[in-house]
Amino acid sequence: MRNRWLRIGVLAGALFAINLVARGVANFAFGDDTDMQDRISLIFFGVVALTLAVVAFRWGRDRPVGILLADMAGAALVACLATVLIGPAVFGSNPVGGGAGEFFAQIWLYAAFSAGGFLVGYLLLVVLGRDYRSRQLAAYSKAKLSKPRRVVRR
Repeated sequence: MRNRWLRIGVLAGALFAINLVARGVANFAFGDDTDMQDRISLIFFGVVALTLAVVAFRWGRDRPVGILLADMAGAALVACLATVLIGPAVFGSNPVGGGAGEFFAQIWLYAAFSAGGFLVGYLLLVVLGRDYRSRQLAAYSKAKLSKPRRVVRR
């Protein structure tokens, strides 16, 4: 159980670190250019989706979908809260300084990109037949086919 929480925490920390890098680049390199800051924000959400797709692809090979979904959702939730509440404070601004609309838009964008990244990674794994369930079914069919057929006497 400890390793499971460690995995969730490391993934959440990595997603938050991606946010901090994106905020740092947006603030220091493009402090006045709001269009470029918006582009960097979209790139950040794309990187979050790509990261979650890769992790879903990797973790989905040896975990059932329920456990995988719970782990990924927990990490995404913790990272989203840290991104929305702690991220702006690190660079000296108020988390709700842009208004409630901007605050909730960031949460919805994070949720949408996280879900999309998870789905892309997991569905690619299923299509390739390398997910946990497909591997279990393949092992079952191999075990059933390897046994000789039982002869019934009448």
